[in-house]
Amino acid sequence: MSRIGKQLISIPEKVEVNINGDLIMIKGSKGELTRRLPRQIKVQISEGKIALSIDKNSGGSDKNLAALWGLSRALISNMVKGVSVGWQKKLEIEGIGYRAALDGEKLVLTLGYSHPITIAAPPGIKFEVIKNMIIVSGVDKELVGQVAAKIRDQRKPEPYKGKGIRYEGEKIKIKAGKKAVSSGI
Repeated sequence: MSRIGKQLISIPEKVEVNINGDLIMIKGSKGELTRRLPRQIKVQISEGKIALSIDKNSGGSDKNLAALWGLSRALISNMVKGVSVGWQKKLEIEGIGYRAALDGEKLVLTLGYSHPITIAAPPGIKFEVIKNMIIVSGVDKELVGQVAAKIRDQRKPEPYKGKGIRYEGEKIKIKAGKKAVSSGI
């Protein structure tokens, strides 16, 4: 049995949930998300809550079904939170001459390369730049994380001085540099 899958998902006000077979559509003030669920998972809505259950007749091992049950519940919960509140990831830029700027909907990064790097915002994603911080926000948690990871990959933090792009609060383990060895002459 999945402990996560058993938990009910409460539907906030102004959030509309529609189920059409194995397709779930959630609409809220921030946007709309759609996801196809595995055929083994059944979804019911009652009294402002979403309940998920397993269809035992569909086949598959109990362990795999429990994993799908918990995964599906977590995905639907993230969708509900995304359309009502939204998701965001914050990235910090550290290093002399490293900076970010917005050019319309595009993010322009100057990271010590011979050319600036331009990243276009996919549909549903919004960029904000405040001093040395980039804020990636949107309704789809998976897409927000993927775009933030793509930005971080442009210049990962290096282990000697810590320069680069890191997630807010991420700790970088700084290595000691080379030590000069004196010869005993």
